[in-house]
Amino acid sequence: MAVTGAVMVLFLVGHVLGNLKMFSGPQAFNDYAEWLRTVGEPAVPRRTVLTLVEVVLAAAVILHMWSAISLARRANKARPVKYAAKRKNQASGYATHTMRFGGLIIVLFLVWHLLDLTFAVVNPAGPAGLPYDRMVQGFALERWWVTVFYALSVIMLGLHLRHGLWSAFQTLGVGNARARQGLSAGAAVFSLLLVAGFLAVPFAVMIGVLK
Repeated sequence: MAVTGAVMVLFLVGHVLGNLKMFSGPQAFNDYAEWLRTVGEPAVPRRTVLTLVEVVLAAAVILHMWSAISLARRANKARPVKYAAKRKNQASGYATHTMRFGGLIIVLFLVWHLLDLTFAVVNPAGPAGLPYDRMVQGFALERWWVTVFYALSVIMLGLHLRHGLWSAFQTLGVGNARARQGLSAGAAVFSLLLVAGFLAVPFAVMIGVLK
């Protein structure tokens, strides 16, 4: 779970940096999107590197979900009989709901995101539209519900990421209280910055900064 999570974190960092190129204008963003498809040429055919990245990312997502299900089943087998008295733990409840339901929302969003901006079958610009146009038309004010769904999904991703990073630190055996506190704050700041980066583009489109 930690390894697949790390792969997805690296992808998210690269993805948000690429998204922010929208603020450099249509030409810069379209050139960046084209570069993603031509990187490695002429040593390898067009889109080879991008396809390999997509395969690795898809495998990471599937293995991450499989790891979560496997760990949950292992935990249930380890304690088949419920506790007679269960103490209410707000932190545990937060983590459970964030990782479980947040993960489901993220998966549903991923499907929509691919249909909207990658394959453009539900995007107003259509498959023939340029990447910049797809982004602008996809998050247009009249499609506010798409932006709301996007924002909700990205926020859940941030919560999921924050808890995942913190869990990874615990798994690594961070025992010092001061170190744990600092790493927890670092995970929160990193997640917040990532969420802000992803939300910058759709909201900039909605208010007319990007058009």
